[in-house]
Order: sequence, then C-alpha cells, then structure tokens
Amino acid sequence: MTATPAPATSGAPTPVPAAPEALAVLRTVLGTRLTGAARAWLDDALAEAAPAGRTPPATAWELRFAAAGRHCGHEHADAVRVLLLTEARPGPETLDRLYHQGSAAERRAVLHALPHLVDGPQGLPLVADALRTNDTSLVAAALGPYAAAHLDQHSWRHAVLKCLFTQVPVDVVAGLGHRAHGDATLARMLADHAAERTAAGRDVPHDLHRVLALTAQARP
Repeated sequence: MTATPAPATSGAPTPVPAAPEALAVLRTVLGTRLTGAARAWLDDALAEAAPAGRTPPATAWELRFAAAGRHCGHEHADAVRVLLLTEARPGPETLDRLYHQGSAAERRAVLHALPHLVDGPQGLPLVADALRTNDTSLVAAALGPYAAAHLDQHSWRHAVLKCLFTQVPVDVVAGLGHRAHGDATLARMLADHAAERTAAGRDVPHDLHRVLALTAQARP
C-alpha cells in the first residue's frame, strides 16, 4: 500500500450516483479529476477490494476505505469509498461495523452505498441511527434512494421534519414528490410545525411550503 498521501485535484465534490448503472461511469469521472498518483492508488484499492476469483482480504480494502480522503482528496472521498464498497460487496455485518466504527465521512459513504448493496430492510438501522444525529451531512445521506424504498411512512414523515428542523434542503429527500403526494398526516404535521414557528415569531422555511403543497396533490 502506498505510504505517502497522493494529493488530488481540487474543486467541487464528486457526486455519488444513486442509480446502479451510473456507477459504471463514476470511475471514469474520478479518473479525470484525480492526479496520477491518486488514480494509481484508486486502481490498487479497487483491485484489492475485488481480486479476481477470490474473496477480498477484509483488512486490506477496509484500510483503503478509511484512507480514501487522505489519498484521493476529501472532496472525492465519498465517491471513492462507494466504489470500494460496491467492488468488495461486504455483508450486513461488515457494513454495520464500518458504519459504527467509522468517522462521519465513512458513515456517510456507507449510507450512500446502501441502495447499491442492500436489497431488503437490513440497512434500516443505519438509516435510523443517522436520522437521530444532528450531523446534517449524515441526515442528507440517509434520505437517499434506500430510505425512499424501505423507510416506513411514519418514520419518513419524521425524517422530512428533521430536515426542516436542521435546515437540510428537502431536495436531498429521494422520492419526496411521490411519497408526499396526498399525505394528509404529513400535511397536518407540517401545518402544526408552521404554526409553532409563527407563534414563536420565527420564519416558516420555504421548504415547508414546498412540501405542504405536495401533500395537497393527489398521488400519481
């Protein structure tokens, strides 16, 4: 493993795609954004994560997972870690360990990777844990396509309110339009929240009005 960190190109963060087919181009995108040394590090890391014909040694790729920001730049670390996870395809126990023992950035990457790795509800405890935090980056990552597909409506409603409380833009909520349409319970919760803010002399966020408007529409 390379001992010396390899600086990466600066700039906007590399977005993590939600669609499985988009992962095919993510490595190419990273190749255009990373320096030569960082690209070589990533190639070695991916080879360790999915060696041909055998199960990857856990300690090798997990060390790479932890070191991604140092070698590829923190603006690319989420994307690099998601690639490593989708190559290694760890089971639920390993994902749980990586999440709970990892830094906030590592936890965020696990959450981003859930729709690519977990088909059923096994990842919901990680989503629930993230939604209990006050780390807005974790809240945002938790509300991607995996939560849209698996989070029950009661928990999902409270997650939307969590976004409003913590000023996380509701644009991060995957499936917002579909799940909010015609939801009278969510509409009542939003109206109560707006009334509380108004009574306290506080502004009602624009995002609340956006979601409230969605609840008034019939489900498609």
